[in-house]
Amino acid sequence: MDRHIHANEEVYAEQLDSASNRFAALPLMNELKAQAKAEGLWNLFIPEEYGNFSNHGGLSNFDYYPLAETMGRVLWCPEVFNCNAPDSGNMEVLMKYATPAQQQQWLTPLLNGEIRSSYAMTEPQVASSDATNIELSMVRDGDEWLLNGRKWFITGAMYERTKIIIVMGKSDPDNPDRHKQQSQILVPKDTPGVELIRPLTTLGYDDAPIGHAELVFNNVRVPAANLLLGEGRGFEIAQGRLGPGRMHHCMRLVGAAQRALELSCQRVSNRSTFGRKISQHQSIREDIARCFSEIEMARLLILKTCHQMDLVGAQAARDMIAACKTSVPMMVQTIIDRCIQMHGAGGLSKDYFLAEAFNYARWCRQADGPDQVHQMALGKQIIDRYSKV
Repeated sequence: MDRHIHANEEVYAEQLDSASNRFAALPLMNELKAQAKAEGLWNLFIPEEYGNFSNHGGLSNFDYYPLAETMGRVLWCPEVFNCNAPDSGNMEVLMKYATPAQQQQWLTPLLNGEIRSSYAMTEPQVASSDATNIELSMVRDGDEWLLNGRKWFITGAMYERTKIIIVMGKSDPDNPDRHKQQSQILVPKDTPGVELIRPLTTLGYDDAPIGHAELVFNNVRVPAANLLLGEGRGFEIAQGRLGPGRMHHCMRLVGAAQRALELSCQRVSNRSTFGRKISQHQSIREDIARCFSEIEMARLLILKTCHQMDLVGAQAARDMIAACKTSVPMMVQTIIDRCIQMHGAGGLSKDYFLAEAFNYARWCRQADGPDQVHQMALGKQIIDRYSKV
C-alpha cells in the first residue's frame, strides 16, 4: 500500500483528469494490477469454499477483513487486487450458480482481471428496494430470451472493460409466489439493443472510470443457455449475492474512516486558532475520541459478523449482516463528516479524499438495499426471536 498505492494517488488523479475518456482503463491501473498479480495479491475475496478458483486456497471472511479494511483507505485500490465491487460479487455468483460453460466464458476472464462486469437490478420507475417490484420483461422465444426494460445506477456499466452484465428481470409475472417471478441472465454488453443512456453521479461524483450508468434493453435477444441457475430463481441468486457484498462495503468503509481519523489528527496538530493548536481545543478532542470509539465499535461488529458467517454461513448470519449494513455506513458517514469539519473548507475539496469517501459512505446506505429495508427485516427477526422465548 505505501510503496505502490499511496505513492501513486496523485498520479492516478492526474491520469484520470487528463484522460480523453474518463471511463477507460488507466495505464497506472494496468501496471499496478500486473504487480499485484505477480506478487500473489490477487482475488483475495474468494472464500474458502471456493478456494479451487484461487491460487491461495481461499480466505475466511474473518481473515479477509483486515485486507479489505486496508484496501478501503484508497477508494480505487480494490481493483488493483481484483477485489472491487461489483466484480467480486459477480464472480461469487458465477462460482455458486453458473454452469461450467458459463464459468469458462465469463468467470475465468473475470478471475484473471481481463474483463469487468456489471449487475443490473435497480430500475428508475419502481422502488427497487423491494426486488419483487422490478419490471424488466423477460419473454422466452424459442431458444432465446427477449429482454425489454430500463435499469439505472448500474455500477461498472460505463467502464470500457466491462463485457458482461448480470441482468435481473421478470420472467414469470403471473406466478403466485412473488419471489419466483424473477430470473437472472448473462447479457454481453455488446449485444444489440443494450443502450448506454448516460453516466450517473452520486453527490456530483461520477466514480470514473468504473462509474454508474442508466441502461435501456430494447428487444435484446440472449441465448436461453445464458440463464443462471434456472427460471424463477433470480430472487434466490440476489439474496445469495448481496450478503457478502454488503460486508465487503462495510469492511472498506472502516478503512476509509480510519484514514480520515489519522489525517484529522495530523491536521489539528499542525494548525492553530485563537493562540493555540487546534488539537488543544476541547471540542476537537471530543470529536477525535468519538471517531476513535465508533471506528472500534464498527470494526468489532464486523469481525463478529465475519466469525458468524464463517461458522454458520451468510444466510444464518443475516441478522448480524443486517446490523452491519444499517450501522457501519451511517457511522462512517458521521465520522467522515466530523473529519471534513476539522479540515475546514479544504475538507470539501478534491485536495483530500474526505469528500469522495463521504460520498461512498452515503451511497452505501442505498446500495444493496436501503437502511430502512434492512432495519425492518432485522427488527421483525429479533422480535420473532425473543417474543417466542
